[in-house]
Amino acid sequence: MASWLTTSPNALLAVVLSTLGIYVALIVLTRLAGLRSFSKISGFDFAMTVAIGSIIASTILTPSPPLLQAAVGLATVYAVQFSVGWLRKRAFWFSRLVDNEPLLLMAGSEMLHDNLREARVTEADLWAKLREANVLDPKQVRAVVFETTGDISVLHGEAEGTLLNPRLLTSVRDRERVTGGDA
Repeated sequence: MASWLTTSPNALLAVVLSTLGIYVALIVLTRLAGLRSFSKISGFDFAMTVAIGSIIASTILTPSPPLLQAAVGLATVYAVQFSVGWLRKRAFWFSRLVDNEPLLLMAGSEMLHDNLREARVTEADLWAKLREANVLDPKQVRAVVFETTGDISVLHGEAEGTLLNPRLLTSVRDRERVTGGDA
């Protein structure tokens, strides 16, 4: 039988032990770092989640890196996330450096085509997100925001009379198209 279909019992045991070891390291580090560890609040958070997944996969499926190196790698990623979070809270310039700015894609029922182009979102993508948000008529839309994580948020209400609280658009580029300059 082809050697790429089989493996030795020792290799299987190494996979089991590596999986258990890196799982324990992940739990300990996540408990120390807190709930933000796996959030997708910012693009940086998403990148950290991908890095953690990559380290875990490499540890489980390959003999190199050894478990201790992988645990140190995980601890380093968590330390970087903690440091970036600390700096983001204390230095506005640093926050602007590492965070994307949310972008308004629709102001009411009006599509902002320049912003769609900048975000590389097509009208078809936007219509799909409106359907996903159960928008029955574009007149229901108050705002559509391309978030820092790549998600698209659709803020909508009844066609008449529902006002949008300007604070919901804090830090969103072009928010004045909806709020009239408030927020």
